[in-house]
Amino acid sequence: QLPTGLYKKVLVILHDSVLPYMNEPTLMMDFLTVAYGIGGAISLLALNGLFILIHQHNLEYPDFYKKLYSLLDPSIYHVKYRARFFHLTDLFLSSSHLPAYLVAAFIKRLSRLALTAPPEALLMIIPFICNLFRRHPACRVLVHRPGGPADMSEDPYVMEEEEPSKSRALESSLWEIQSLQNHYHPDVAKAAAVLNQSLSEMEDDISGLLELSAYELFDKEVKKKAVDVPLEFEQVRGLFGKKNDIFAEHFSLD
Repeated sequence: QLPTGLYKKVLVILHDSVLPYMNEPTLMMDFLTVAYGIGGAISLLALNGLFILIHQHNLEYPDFYKKLYSLLDPSIYHVKYRARFFHLTDLFLSSSHLPAYLVAAFIKRLSRLALTAPPEALLMIIPFICNLFRRHPACRVLVHRPGGPADMSEDPYVMEEEEPSKSRALESSLWEIQSLQNHYHPDVAKAAAVLNQSLSEMEDDISGLLELSAYELFDKEVKKKAVDVPLEFEQVRGLFGKKNDIFAEHFSLD
């Protein structure tokens, strides 16, 4: 049993400062699988070590994707380790051998959580979802299914279901992304509108978007060159701008 703070410090450096120098990295299997099951930030940080053991040392983890799916909660778009988590999730979902129901469940859960996500996270997650459609064409039924649910209560997708195979994601439609096409941030609305068109074959590079911050978005807006927008279609002739303004008889604008 380790204190939470120490758990995090160990897991942050484990994958690049400890495992490569061990004669038998598989000795860390139990430690990492237990850490992965704790939940929250500790589970996110354990992903790095598990990734190395699964890909390089043949670790078998039957419920790995079920646990990864359960880590997707509203806080995932706000946590400090967001970039690391989505980088690894992208790798784990890159295999073309994954069943369509599993990928569809991830797409629907990410989309549902995106409804309350900040703009900087949305600009990353929408291309992320588009990449999943490119890798798994069988999931495109979510986009092309006509007549989606009128409201959330009619959506067959079961958000509370922990088992991806029982979430009924493939029976649903991606109305959440369609809702984001009316987002207040124009860049988010533009990104979401991409799904209205045919997706290109080449995947989007999301590496530069993983660590996008609210400060960077704000700074970008501030540095935009201002454009003069005409606000009046009639020349101002009186104090209140009307042609027959009674004030125009007594006041004038120089």
